[in-house]
Amino acid sequence: MPGCRIAEAIRLKHKPVALHWSDEKPENVVQFDKGSWGCVMFLVVAAAKGKIAVLDRDTCGCVGGAVGMGFGNRYPDFPGGIDCFYHFLSSGNEKWEAGREEIRKMEPFVSRKEFLDHYAHGEGYKKTPGLVKDMVDRMPMMEIPKRYVIFKPLGDTFTEAEAPVTVTFLVNADQLAGLVVLANYGRPGFENVSIPFVAGCQAVGILPYREAKSETPRAVVGNIDISARFYTRKALGREMLSFTVPFAMFREMEENVEGSFLTRTQWSNLLET
Repeated sequence: MPGCRIAEAIRLKHKPVALHWSDEKPENVVQFDKGSWGCVMFLVVAAAKGKIAVLDRDTCGCVGGAVGMGFGNRYPDFPGGIDCFYHFLSSGNEKWEAGREEIRKMEPFVSRKEFLDHYAHGEGYKKTPGLVKDMVDRMPMMEIPKRYVIFKPLGDTFTEAEAPVTVTFLVNADQLAGLVVLANYGRPGFENVSIPFVAGCQAVGILPYREAKSETPRAVVGNIDISARFYTRKALGREMLSFTVPFAMFREMEENVEGSFLTRTQWSNLLET
């Protein structure tokens, strides 16, 4: 990938994705329609394939995605309210009266039957609604200081004057292994990478945003979100995970490529077998 040593060294298939905050919206962008639903990971994939993608508070129809991109705590906007979200992610809303009433009210109007099924029976990602509440309470909610989140192909748009907030790589297992080793290469210790249980968008958004504030930021591995993996599988294949770093850490890793294991035969042999 021109201009990115890491991408060249790991033979990245898709372009690295730069995430920017801006009050200005570029032209000719991919963007969801206002009031429609769309997985934020679709926009990450679009940027990895060479397009510019944008979203803001008005065009981020998924409440988890809005949280993930830094548009505040949007879980109270979930159909039926935040308690229904706690049940949605766990055991389902058919198991309590308020939830059953919400199912009855929305059933005639919901076009996405898959969503209604998950709403009623639960996604089973946490054992109980209380554990979902605990997770939400611990999430690093924030309001970004700009209107838009913009995803751009790093190699096409990066300049020092327009530094991204984070950089995301979409990688297979071997490439992920290389990035984990590189993230630890120039640092003390062995835990400079995190794999949290969060939505795919949250692993490229608020979790790396939080890491960017740390003196020793970590990388965040994502796309372990079962739903996001299902939605993006056609575009990415089954094997892809995301690896996101705050921009300062990206620069650190870029500088460490030369002289590291990425220039040794062990690495090239791995990629060629």
